[in-house]
Amino acid sequence: MAKKSKASSAKSIWIRRILVMAGCLAAGALVYISYRVFGPNTKAFGDNKYFYIHTNSTYNNVLDGLEEQGIIRNRSSFNWVAQKLDYPSRVKAGRYKITRGMSNFDIARLLRSGKQSPVVLVINKLRTKDDFVRKVSTNLEADSGILRSLMRDAVYLRQFGLDTNTVMCVVVPNTYEFYWNTGAEAVFKKLEKEREEFWTQERKEKADKLHLTENQVTILASIVEEESNKNDEKPLIASVYLNRFRKGMRLQADPTVKFALQDFGLKRIRENHTLYDSPYNTYRYEGFPPGPICTPSEKTLNAVLNTPETDYLYFCARSDFSGYHAFAATYAEHLVNARKYQAELNKRGF
Repeated sequence: MAKKSKASSAKSIWIRRILVMAGCLAAGALVYISYRVFGPNTKAFGDNKYFYIHTNSTYNNVLDGLEEQGIIRNRSSFNWVAQKLDYPSRVKAGRYKITRGMSNFDIARLLRSGKQSPVVLVINKLRTKDDFVRKVSTNLEADSGILRSLMRDAVYLRQFGLDTNTVMCVVVPNTYEFYWNTGAEAVFKKLEKEREEFWTQERKEKADKLHLTENQVTILASIVEEESNKNDEKPLIASVYLNRFRKGMRLQADPTVKFALQDFGLKRIRENHTLYDSPYNTYRYEGFPPGPICTPSEKTLNAVLNTPETDYLYFCARSDFSGYHAFAATYAEHLVNARKYQAELNKRGF
């Protein structure tokens, strides 16, 4: 009986030992698996990093990108978790914010959800279509070639009341939010929607009172935008050009010459510049140019819409180089102002 008792006791001890060892192994495996799933798997970078997944990317493209862009430390552990979450069949294009210390589970779940971090696109003054296309394609996935084609497609633009010259009227400088993988046409349509919202009934009525179309207001505002950065005098500048326009005079706006020449660094417009043959050169052609020469700000658009009644027909920069202008109703008065400014230009070596 004693021998049986000892054998039974030894067996029981071994069973307990095996169970303890099995438990330890199971716990270790659980810890290991938990670490692979929930432990941090990002490399050492700043607090945040953005990961971009292009449209039509495969899961392997994502894996390569995560590794090549220095986002994950261990590819195999991420792959293991991603497979368990069925992410390979649910890849979504976009821009995703990866925070330092995120786990495989966090990253895979975020990418699988398609919850992007939007791009804040600040559009200020742009002068040309190429400037606009570059701005968009640098910040978004939108194809630059497709965007250029849309802006050259007269039939497509007609539905928005635009043509290939007035197309830049669609861009009202503002702060916009886009998903990074927004396509070219979707970008254009969003800007058109913003333009529609800008043109409230009140603004349309003000344009009608000036006997201008919305596009003409934008074109005039683009000239005013280039003439001055002083918002308080922009309505007066607009009045000069409106008075010339109504009298059938040529606008003779220096910024239109710069645009025609595509030389925006010109400090001084000389006679040979004004002879350049272009429909945008208002020294050679009457009326407004066929399209805007930049994207005017909301303040400048409002300045044009609130143009006061004046008898001014001329203006030139003040000789004190304050950035303001001297206005005149007669050419004789204008010549006095212009000579003062030109004398100061010569003195400063321009």
